[in-house]
Amino acid sequence: MKIRRMIGASLAAGAATLGYALLEARWYALRRVVAPVLAPGARPLKLLHISDLHLTASQRRKVDWVRALIRLRPDMVAVTGDNFAFGDAMETALEALEPFFGLPGAFVLGSNDYYSATFKNPGAYLLGFSGPEPDRRPDLPTEAFTQVLVRAGWHDLDNARATVELGPERLVTDLVGLADPHLGWDKMPAPASHAGAQLVLGLVHAPYLAAVDQLVADQARLVLAGHTHGGQITAPFLGALVSNCDLPPRLGAGLHRWRDSDSYLNVSAGLGTSPYAPVRLGRRPEASLIELVAV
Repeated sequence: MKIRRMIGASLAAGAATLGYALLEARWYALRRVVAPVLAPGARPLKLLHISDLHLTASQRRKVDWVRALIRLRPDMVAVTGDNFAFGDAMETALEALEPFFGLPGAFVLGSNDYYSATFKNPGAYLLGFSGPEPDRRPDLPTEAFTQVLVRAGWHDLDNARATVELGPERLVTDLVGLADPHLGWDKMPAPASHAGAQLVLGLVHAPYLAAVDQLVADQARLVLAGHTHGGQITAPFLGALVSNCDLPPRLGAGLHRWRDSDSYLNVSAGLGTSPYAPVRLGRRPEASLIELVAV
């Protein structure tokens, strides 16, 4: 009888944990951080960082939540990939981002902007980096999606550069980005002097150490990334167990000073999950509002 009670209690605890994890995956949060990356005397700017939406066509609540972030009146929007899970959700992703199309914006793509979601053993995520099967071909409408963003005035930074002017003072900001290192597609664009820039921002989907190092070496004062889901499931006293790349899991969410430099890395824990593993535990889905301030 005692063993039965123990088994029953364990099953009940497991069911409760699973139920909470399913709910937490829909408990969206806005994380506010301050990054001291502007020159002395510069006026603060607000940058909205969105990542890893992993939208499906039925996720109306997530779409509404993202659209409502326009109330924050950011000076710029940066999107760091993995926007939609299936081809029929492309329009859903565009609907979520549409309120921001009148603002300066930039984006890079992640592997799940090329490859639709497929079922994988969730336990394998804890044992090594996930990724598309080597012989699988991209099957999402990537080009159609990016064309809409570019027509809206946003900059495609996959292995590319651009320049924007931000805020009332029209702060000249150089942008540099990498295609997804998780796919091995990253290649630094041709060097630039940044002579006229007052700020350099870097974007990459997966924050592999070498990729962040390259962007910081290119004078990026702030690098924006996603991909990690903040570990998606965290353990008490341990935090995130994995980052799905070579970034230490403890750096898998939040704003961090990068190594011994004066630059910062902001890793978004993202707003979604794979539709086949729709849980989070101890890591709420998030967007980041980054206040850029003077040093």
